[in-house]
Amino acid sequence: SQLPAGSLQLTLYQYKTCPFCSKVRAFLDYHGLAYEIVEVNPIMRKEIKFSSYRKVPILLANAGSPLQLNDSSVIISAIKTYLISKRNSLEEIVSFYPPMKTITEQGKEVFEYGNKYWLMLDEKETKRVYPVKEIRVEEMKWRKWADDWLVHLISPNVYRTPREALASFDYIVREGKFGTVEGFFAKYLGAVAMFFISKRLKKRHHLQDDVREDLYEAVNEWVKAIGKHRLFMGGNQPNLADLAVYGVLRVMEGLEAFDDMMFHTKIQPWYQRMEEVIKKAEA
Repeated sequence: SQLPAGSLQLTLYQYKTCPFCSKVRAFLDYHGLAYEIVEVNPIMRKEIKFSSYRKVPILLANAGSPLQLNDSSVIISAIKTYLISKRNSLEEIVSFYPPMKTITEQGKEVFEYGNKYWLMLDEKETKRVYPVKEIRVEEMKWRKWADDWLVHLISPNVYRTPREALASFDYIVREGKFGTVEGFFAKYLGAVAMFFISKRLKKRHHLQDDVREDLYEAVNEWVKAIGKHRLFMGGNQPNLADLAVYGVLRVMEGLEAFDDMMFHTKIQPWYQRMEEVIKKAEA
């Protein structure tokens, strides 16, 4: 959908190397939406001191009145709904994704968002976007899979060994918003910390001894779900599941885990097609 220039002003608060932020950027870029980026310092987080919600991504959207959207999947669902359904205000659409306070297994209080994989469309709009029910069900299933499974494979893989952890933090510091001294300590102390944290994550998510095998199995499962007769899960063009999976995997680019994934799995043709359509949309 094409919007009049300036009708939707967007500012994305992010860490560049965060997979959830990368998902949102992939979505916005593919849909040709202009947005400003504010890179958040991951230690001080002064850039988001205005928000009681302390995670990224945060999207500030102004479609007539300013509005804050939290959670990557809510951001994507709400903006996609807005692009398709011109009858609702963005504020009304966001109200369909209420935050709910829950307690994790570790006893931590977190917010979860209702309906976050649903597009809030009327019957006619739904029929146009999802001609058959199975298309919608499949898209929602794999968007949820990207959040609940695929994203949890990233840290254990990019911090798998001390050497990989150091290379990953070198990339994080280079791409992120750090001062010189802060960056030095973040690189070396962060690499050590994340190496040990990744081991804990490996145990929490019941990963194999060689976490690469879980990554390979996951991406091959994704490729198998697309099948041989579709360019994308969305058919000739990516759908929201394609954009989510691509956004998550993209944060490993330039790292050993990414090269291994490309070599040992069947993901490369789909991944290259995704790169091409997003570059074309940006251009």
